[in-house]
Amino acid sequence: MTVPRFDHPELTSDPQLFVDPGSVPATIPLPVLIEPDHQPPVLDPLDEPLVEVRDRRLMVVDAYTRAGWANARPGAWLREEALSRLLAAVTVLPDEFGLAIFDAWRPLALQEELYRAAYRDSGLPPGFVAPPSDSPTEPPPHLTGGTVDCTLTHSGRPLALGTGYDDFSPLAHAAAFEDEPGAVRELRRLLFWSMSGAGFVVLANEWWHFEFGTRRWASITGQVPRYGPASPPG
Repeated sequence: MTVPRFDHPELTSDPQLFVDPGSVPATIPLPVLIEPDHQPPVLDPLDEPLVEVRDRRLMVVDAYTRAGWANARPGAWLREEALSRLLAAVTVLPDEFGLAIFDAWRPLALQEELYRAAYRDSGLPPGFVAPPSDSPTEPPPHLTGGTVDCTLTHSGRPLALGTGYDDFSPLAHAAAFEDEPGAVRELRRLLFWSMSGAGFVVLANEWWHFEFGTRRWASITGQVPRYGPASPPG
């Protein structure tokens, strides 16, 4: 039986081993990332379907299924508009780059499983794994289908941009390498600006976590939340 884990070392490669920083397009520094103090409730959710990610430009790596989490489901699902924007983000990347999806829509049972494992006697500060709320007005971001955990790929290899996926250390902060020139900084900037340009917002302490249409997204962008809880068809 596979033991569930938060580290996923087989899914990512160290970009400093084979990505020349000079081959990465020039990017500007990340903005100051501040998490909102308040997230508005979802009062008028859109009736927008979840659709399965099936596109050659997007690699689905099934991180939680491969790591042995009991409630993980294979594949990746996003709201229709969120997927359209993710495709817009990958389109602006240089030819040798793409995107790999660690996780997207997440069932509430998996959210509960991850939250218990992350916060049981760990001393982990709040903000890394959302509480598994079943409230229709305050859903966890992954339950809405408007959130995607992703990284860049280079020549088909998913990249570990300074840390692996689900690293809860300070180095996972999106701006952790802003003062360290090199491949990791440039690639994090490339990921951030491609996703930001497509309308996503990043979670400040997780470089891989991006949201569109969620309560956090609404608070940061000054809009209203689009998405409540969702589930795939069938």
